[in-house]
Amino acid sequence: MDASLGQAPPKRILIVGAGISGAVLARELAGAGHSVIVQDERRHVAGNCHTAQDPATGIMVHEYGPHIFHTADEEVWAYVTRFAEMMPFRHRVKAMAGGQVYSLPINLHTINQLFGRQMSPQEARAFIAGQCASDIEEPQSFEDQALRFVGEKIYATFLRGYTRKQWGVEPAELPASILKRLPLRFDYDDGYFDHPHQAIPRRGYTEMVKAILAADRVELRLGTAFEGAPPEGVDHLIYTGPLDRYFDRDLGPLGYRTLDFERIEAPCGDVQGIAVMNYCDEETPHTRVTEHRHFAPWAEAAPDRSLCFREYSRDAGPGDTPYYPLRLLNDRKRLSQYVERAKATSGVTFVGRLGTYAYLDMDRAIGRALETARVLNRTWAQGGKAPAFVHDP
Repeated sequence: MDASLGQAPPKRILIVGAGISGAVLARELAGAGHSVIVQDERRHVAGNCHTAQDPATGIMVHEYGPHIFHTADEEVWAYVTRFAEMMPFRHRVKAMAGGQVYSLPINLHTINQLFGRQMSPQEARAFIAGQCASDIEEPQSFEDQALRFVGEKIYATFLRGYTRKQWGVEPAELPASILKRLPLRFDYDDGYFDHPHQAIPRRGYTEMVKAILAADRVELRLGTAFEGAPPEGVDHLIYTGPLDRYFDRDLGPLGYRTLDFERIEAPCGDVQGIAVMNYCDEETPHTRVTEHRHFAPWAEAAPDRSLCFREYSRDAGPGDTPYYPLRLLNDRKRLSQYVERAKATSGVTFVGRLGTYAYLDMDRAIGRALETARVLNRTWAQGGKAPAFVHDP
């Protein structure tokens, strides 16, 4: 018996979902001496981070939309670098609005270009402060947040139409917390993220997740749907799928947005000169175009061919891939009901982006999975009952 388990016998654990959260939990629990089965209804690992080399062009494609790993968590960074060669990648985004191309996030160049000025950082700060709706003291909605911190013109140019397309509702209906993820800069830095570690695995996320799962006492079953209950002989279930789906959505579905992708092959080595171009005007039906060769400039792809995808956002139906939790008022009420149901269900722990109905960047998903594994191992070693949630939704 593994010493880390103390006096508790090893458990047989089923993990539903072979994405990043499920893979990290499998590795850590197996490392503590437990026997782990990981199953996924898809025929690949890595969930929505799945990457694969396009056979026609040699380009590494992010099959469910681009993912850039970024973190300030040193434990998480050390963890991923155990399993993949992480290639530095500085993510930059441009935005098409009113027939012009701007830099995102909104920075000093964006501000000067939009307002036709040549302001210094100090002048721009004062100018934007004058644009803001100072009467909104505690922003409650996305729209409040935008008007309070960037003002009407920036909001109307870059955020209002794009938000309506992306979320399918009025910005006044969305929580202010969504906009807090978007920085406003008063210098010419056009990097999308501020974290010290920003990278993409050289061989893609799927190979990284395969490496995490390549451990003794881990059995992988792909193309295997979860039937609603763990099979005989399983001591504990870890569920990383949608929380409402576990309960057959009998309280009603939680709201998600999904994405449709339109593939565009081009007979040239560079279509748009940037990995991501956002389309902010509401009249343009797609939200952005991603050119995937730019996500892996080190790869040996065909020099005279490129591959782009137009993205369209819409409400997710029962058979669609859920991407973004809406968390509108009705969703939050329904979520609290599902959480109470989950806490009353023994033998199951819900984790991950879908299991906790939360938008999690990859580093936070890994950090939470590591913490969940520690809590479960400690609880079982002490003879306790595993919680339904280590991190409440």
